[in-house]
Amino acid sequence: MRKVIAGFAVGVLILMCSTSAKGYQNFKVAIYAPARDVNRMSDANWLATRWDEITRQVKVDKIYLETHRSELLVDENTVLAAKKFFEDKGVEVAGGITYTIKENFPFQTFCYTRPEQRKKAKEIAEYTARLFDEIILDDFFFTNCKCESCIKAKGDKSWSEFRLDLMKGAARNLVVGPAKAVNPKVKMVIKYPNWYEHFQGCGFNLEAQPKIFDGIYTGTETRDPVYSDQHLQQYEGYLIYRYFENIKPGGNGGGWVDTFGVRYMDRYAEQLWLTLFAKAPEITLFNFSLMLQPIPQEYRADWQAEQTSFDFNEMMKPIKQADGTTVAPSSMARPAGYSLELVDKFLGKLGNPVGVKSYKPYHSVGEDFLHNYIGMCGMPMDLMPEFPAEANVIFLTESAKFDNKIVAKIKKQLVDGKTVVITSGLYKALQGQPFDKAQGGGIEDIVELRIGDEKARAKQFQRRWGPVYESRQEIIIPQIKYLTNDSSEEIFCLTSSNGYPVLHSANYANSRLYILTIPDNYGDLYNLPAEVLTQIRAVLAKEMYVRLDGPSQVAMFVYDNDTFIVESFLPKDVDVKIVADKRISKLKDILTGEELAGEAISTQPIRFGQAAPPPDKMAFKMTIKPHSYRVFKCE
Repeated sequence: MRKVIAGFAVGVLILMCSTSAKGYQNFKVAIYAPARDVNRMSDANWLATRWDEITRQVKVDKIYLETHRSELLVDENTVLAAKKFFEDKGVEVAGGITYTIKENFPFQTFCYTRPEQRKKAKEIAEYTARLFDEIILDDFFFTNCKCESCIKAKGDKSWSEFRLDLMKGAARNLVVGPAKAVNPKVKMVIKYPNWYEHFQGCGFNLEAQPKIFDGIYTGTETRDPVYSDQHLQQYEGYLIYRYFENIKPGGNGGGWVDTFGVRYMDRYAEQLWLTLFAKAPEITLFNFSLMLQPIPQEYRADWQAEQTSFDFNEMMKPIKQADGTTVAPSSMARPAGYSLELVDKFLGKLGNPVGVKSYKPYHSVGEDFLHNYIGMCGMPMDLMPEFPAEANVIFLTESAKFDNKIVAKIKKQLVDGKTVVITSGLYKALQGQPFDKAQGGGIEDIVELRIGDEKARAKQFQRRWGPVYESRQEIIIPQIKYLTNDSSEEIFCLTSSNGYPVLHSANYANSRLYILTIPDNYGDLYNLPAEVLTQIRAVLAKEMYVRLDGPSQVAMFVYDNDTFIVESFLPKDVDVKIVADKRISKLKDILTGEELAGEAISTQPIRFGQAAPPPDKMAFKMTIKPHSYRVFKCE
């Protein structure tokens, strides 16, 4: 973060320069220029005109100039002329490489078993390292090739095993090693895309490559969760950055967002916000040409009149320039600039992100991307590549089965008095395994459950001694069968003549193991009644000083200095309640200055025939506008 210097004279200078292109206070902004754009930069007038249009609308600190993409290698004179243009304007310049043969779907990556393509990959790295002291690889440094050469080289390995080894060697021997041989001071950065659950299938090696490269970068683009190919949930824009930061602490350079697959303007803005809520020090806008595309008028939604966090009408007002003149917003650079301006107002007041620790072993699969659905249900997530034994609460999904010592690790947490929450998918994957002496037995040694292929259809849910709640639509869940009085239902569903656990618990040693039932369709988590989600949050987020009480598709982002953000991804107003520690008497809205008074409440169940338990928490009611966020300081 840049330092703000006090003083009248300096203040006047800052005021005069406030609309210049010299960046935001809490993060840097970069633009990535693909090879086809860099190739056109040989035309100085073309470049100057377009750069002026972009920087009138968004402040840019840095540009990545790509040398190669899809067999286009930009000639050295063009690259150097473009580099000088930006350096003369005080813009930081780095290089970029995309290792593709053909980019259009079905795209074709390099084949890293063919000598001629290995040679070409090495030459591109060497060429680019002669021109730049920093190089980022766009997220195509993987292989999907299954040519005869690859099939022969794979042998008896699985494709994932083969490609993980192949691309680890390619990183070291074809890219980083050759680049540093040409330019010993070059910083080599690999940008990873958004499909992190499936990296191993194409050779992205999150275990080995971050140690080979000087830095990593995060693809935080999530686009539309329904209509785009990968169906990524919005929360991933935050979670994936935190996950990669945990893989290479201090070495995750930033987040990367594009304009693709966006059906309304707020969806583009949300991706930028979430990247910065995760405390990315830099955000890259992809790409140079896309920043020059006209703003689609269909992005203006009917509910924009309600003044949401992203106010389309406010964004479209003339932009004041440093010389006092104004210009009209003309392209997608303006929505980017406007979105970043909104976040920059408060980002410096937030501490370090905190969340519920969860563990995803390297190269694991199982309940893919589930953590993002949990995040969309209002539970802050913090995904780790190593088992977080220090955490008092741990959440484990099916992917944890890839750790062959996971049962022993769960037992150790429970013996130490810590809480472990696992999914029905993880229990099912671990059940019935042969006795493992090293782990002191299997998962049944903690609690004897049976999860088969039988399903239940449910629309009604109940907590013990509580009222019945109804979901928006019927949900299909796996049936969990247990031994009466050996373990207990915390929340259960009601069918026509039976019931099954939704949140189940079992005592073990000095703590409890919880099993969370995951619907067949993860999106059905959003259909659970708000009251059910609130009880799940009370278990998962019990160590947090604040937690959410309300419906799904409202997320919380919590920081270690008593600040937090509540963001709604719903298309309508939503009323929520913040449940906070008793020490917190009021919440102050950082953006508006509004203060919310709390009400003392009890979060403990009222048991039949017993008096109501005394208050143990404070509750704060609020309304969140559609696709909007509110930022609070606890006092």
